[in-house]
Amino acid sequence: MNKALLVLSDGVVFEGNKFGSSGEAIGEVVFNTSMAGYQEILTDPSYRGQIVTMTYTQMGNYGICTEDIESIGGPKVNGFVVKEYIDFPSNWRSTSSLGDYLENNNIVGIEGLDTRALTKHLRDHGAQMGIISTVDSDPLSLLQKVRAHPGISAFDLVKEVTSADAYSWKEGCWKWCAGEKDVSPLKVVVYDFGVKFNILRNLVEAGFNVSVVPAMTTAEAVLDEDPDGIIFSNGPGDPETVTYAIENAKKLIGKKPIFGICLGHQILGLAMGGRTYKLKFGHHGGNHPVKDMLTGRVEITSQNHNYCVDIRSLQGQVRLTHKNLYDGTEEGMQHIELPLFSVQHHPEAGPGPNDSAHLFKRFREMIES
Repeated sequence: MNKALLVLSDGVVFEGNKFGSSGEAIGEVVFNTSMAGYQEILTDPSYRGQIVTMTYTQMGNYGICTEDIESIGGPKVNGFVVKEYIDFPSNWRSTSSLGDYLENNNIVGIEGLDTRALTKHLRDHGAQMGIISTVDSDPLSLLQKVRAHPGISAFDLVKEVTSADAYSWKEGCWKWCAGEKDVSPLKVVVYDFGVKFNILRNLVEAGFNVSVVPAMTTAEAVLDEDPDGIIFSNGPGDPETVTYAIENAKKLIGKKPIFGICLGHQILGLAMGGRTYKLKFGHHGGNHPVKDMLTGRVEITSQNHNYCVDIRSLQGQVRLTHKNLYDGTEEGMQHIELPLFSVQHHPEAGPGPNDSAHLFKRFREMIES
């Protein structure tokens, strides 16, 4: 096996074995606590700029299934870290191994290291930049490279993952032998900041005619389509770098019903004059309990974010609707007067539980009312 190194910006070094593509990858190192769903995680555009560490021990067991990707163009992560890579997948739907999939898409991976020690280090010291290399075996050289990187907050990562052109979407959630669903008269426009396919599928399931537009689309162009509602999707990076999205949101708030998810939630918060802040190591996984403050129900949710909206900075405009029961962070808001609500977690799952999928129907009910 070819040796590989993972070097963090604070100088901590982990040694393992190469799998996937050869080369080097720099990104913000985070950990994901999902036990399965690595393919959906790899293709989630919200991970652009990051190296993802899986806390579950074995990855690759069921290979790669072409129906389970969450975005156009293959994996979006910068690098992938696992404890033990399984190179003999067992799954009738599998079309290739995880390692081949990463290699074919030029994603550098490392396996065979102590991911528990790495996760504990990130939990204690926070998410930080790191570098994986299969070609440079000098830790000091790699440390210099990673410390020279300005960090992902220096870039607008949305521009790297948004679609180039507008398109329509008609596919619902996956069912055996399912085809396209009947088109609904209710139309939503989805801003693609790095949208996951499962958001679009759930919108179709909720009875919407779905149109997707690139992140830079003007508010005026969206209003010209006369949609019944607007979705601000998930996406990668620091929301403050996506200035054009914030300006468009300012023009759209109050004009149409709006539902924001993850980065979309943060953009709406900034557009209303609130503030966002970075979490120490973020929330990444499919097992986060969130309390719906409107119903009192606790839902197990899928999460993937490093930033959070300070709901207190929007006092008098919105009410808190969701709260994370792990650390008490604020997970959702609803405008007091206008038809607008948003959540920090991922109601579409993919991977993860479906406890929050009802929020798409809640959005439809908001539009109909």
